[in-house]
Amino acid sequence: MSVNLFIQAHQGYGRTLRNGDGQMSQKDVAPVVLIGKKPAMNYVLACLTGFQSGSKEVVVKARGRAISRAVDVVQIVRNRFLNELQVKDIRIGTEQVTGQENRTLNVSTIEIVLSRG
Repeated sequence: MSVNLFIQAHQGYGRTLRNGDGQMSQKDVAPVVLIGKKPAMNYVLACLTGFQSGSKEVVVKARGRAISRAVDVVQIVRNRFLNELQVKDIRIGTEQVTGQENRTLNVSTIEIVLSRG
């Protein structure tokens, strides 16, 4: 799946931004970049594509061992490509996942909201 399709496929899962009337529209949904096992530059490109499409925010989400890669992606985007970006919000949490033999595992999560301007 290409990076562009990845962002479009996950736009429905992003944060919804309200316009002045309090209404939400599909174009106001911030793209979400889900961090996995691929190299960091793949996710950097996904973030840049999200901002290039006209969005004012991009949400970077990761959990478990991918959290450090998510932080790396955000730092690369901010320091090398878009210096005017700000970290608008960082949310951390824990999800309970059922593992092998029906054991419940706690997995750390992070959401980093990048904002332009």
